[in-house]
Amino acid sequence: MIALVDCNNFYASCERVFQPKLEKKPIVVLSNNDGCIIARSNEAKALGIKMGAPAFKMKTIFDQHKVHVFSSNFALYGDLSRRVMQILDEGSPAIEIYSIDEAFLDLKGVNKLNQFSTDLRSKVGKWTGIPVSIGIAPTKTLAKVANRVAKKYTKTGVFLMKKPRTIQEVLKHVSVEDLWGIGRQYAKFLYANGFKTALDLVKANESWIKNNMSINGLRMVKELKGISCYPLEYQPPRKKNICTSRSFGLEVFTQEELEEAVSSYASTCAMKLRKEKSLASSILVFIKTNPFKDSGQQYNPCQKVTLDVPVSDSMEITKQALMALKNIYKKGFSYKKAGVIVGDIVPENSKQLSLFSNKDSFKVKSIMCAVDHINQKMGRNKIRLAVQGFDRKWRLKQEKLSPCYTTRFSDVLEVKV
Repeated sequence: MIALVDCNNFYASCERVFQPKLEKKPIVVLSNNDGCIIARSNEAKALGIKMGAPAFKMKTIFDQHKVHVFSSNFALYGDLSRRVMQILDEGSPAIEIYSIDEAFLDLKGVNKLNQFSTDLRSKVGKWTGIPVSIGIAPTKTLAKVANRVAKKYTKTGVFLMKKPRTIQEVLKHVSVEDLWGIGRQYAKFLYANGFKTALDLVKANESWIKNNMSINGLRMVKELKGISCYPLEYQPPRKKNICTSRSFGLEVFTQEELEEAVSSYASTCAMKLRKEKSLASSILVFIKTNPFKDSGQQYNPCQKVTLDVPVSDSMEITKQALMALKNIYKKGFSYKKAGVIVGDIVPENSKQLSLFSNKDSFKVKSIMCAVDHINQKMGRNKIRLAVQGFDRKWRLKQEKLSPCYTTRFSDVLEVKV
């Protein structure tokens, strides 16, 4: 049996952990630069606040219903996610971390599944303050369905789908658009062909499913029948590319400011590569003007650089990114966003050398290891490339940022006895 553990309204729940007064109060969390709504508490959902809605359009509702609004605090969310996953890992036979707020658990050999899940849910709640829902079923797709039932229709937050009769009864009430892997277009297509519920798909001809929904669609249907097609991945797959991009808090006009931003993003990509013990063979840089600006011409160029030798060296990746930026930058535009994507990623131990490369790779690796160690111990970007700058007028706008309670000593709560 497989369990899917999902943190309820995760970002909003993280904000509540250190502010109990927010319990049962409407909460929304905003995207970068406090732009759009990316998370809502149940109370905010009940007010009709839509996911992805621009924050400025919701201001009237925020004021009228005293909605608590937060800038995204990914340092806090990431740390609480790590704590939740650690508890799940210690309390179960095996785990696949699926996202920042979801994990699949292998419950093979576990007796009394309901009691085990209830105890695990209680432990996560007591130790972290994060409420979770747990759905248990024979396959990943069915576990997703069971989790949905646990979250919306049970008081315990746990739901077990094991008996064929129970599975069939639940699938009869699950719309096709609510299934894992069914997007908006596939949902329209299925509705047009008479498939409205998950049970309709289970009863469908498998040849028709394969011909019209590809092999992935067939696997999904088999999973709904209780046949496992997606085993747990205990080791996360190596990323095919890594992207770091941000919208600017203020519009950027000069090449110097863009260089600061691009070099910072390139350095972050390099750090992520080293963390995964990977190397990148290509670098893509893009810059964008403001698409919501009525006046003025739009300009959204990009350039890709292919490297002779794969690297994870911040200095080399930043150097190549800045050369690409120089080729695409144009005066006269105000830029709102920039980004760096490192791609064609290979394992660190599969590096193909060049006959003409004269760089001492061992020396560079030692330098980067020392930089990462100091930054991890003393704080992010304590050591940085000079081109990354210090003023950073372009940095994110986070006017409603909560304290980093668990990752910054200055923000640790003080308990008065």
